[in-house]
Amino acid sequence: MTTILLIRHAVNDFVKTGKLAGWTEGVHLNEEGRAQAQALGERLADAPIQRIYASPIDRTMETAAAIAKRHPQLQVVENREIGEVRYGDWEGMKVSDLQRRKMWAVVQEYPSRAYFPNGESMRGVQTRIVNAIEALAQQHPRQMIALVFHADLIKMALAHYLGMHLDVFQRIVISPASISTLRLGHSRPFVIGMNDIAHILALKQQPGKPTG
Repeated sequence: MTTILLIRHAVNDFVKTGKLAGWTEGVHLNEEGRAQAQALGERLADAPIQRIYASPIDRTMETAAAIAKRHPQLQVVENREIGEVRYGDWEGMKVSDLQRRKMWAVVQEYPSRAYFPNGESMRGVQTRIVNAIEALAQQHPRQMIALVFHADLIKMALAHYLGMHLDVFQRIVISPASISTLRLGHSRPFVIGMNDIAHILALKQQPGKPTG
């Protein structure tokens, strides 16, 4: 079976702008995010990872680089198929403005019917990420690979493999720098773990770090 680590990127300051980041360039990890990425790399230092893939965006590539630092024999491979949702006209807009649009309610309540103007549909995004994961599983039989990408895509993938409808995928919590583990073979999938943040909790308990 292929073991696939679904890893969300660490935190950044763009969320403080109240805008939808999407594929916006120049969104880098902040100080807390760099600490999270380092803790993630240390957590996975002894994991038998044989390939690291990342969404080709600054915050994901920087998180993946922290993992690769502990695996110097590996290079981070950019993979656009695990890239962020294409929000189209919504990208870079203020969330407070988007919340007044009718489609915002559809995105929140019935994502299987939602689409972004001049962007992707939510159903299309789920299909894209599942297809990408299946293709990588075939490329890496009996190996462990790490995928560093985005919260909603990880939720969509887990919903698919758990047999959940897309309309309830937001019930799954995926925290920054978290690890979720999936195993794929010739038969049914196995979700081994979800939203593992033990390394982040340990980081917060270090002297001088906030505990809340």
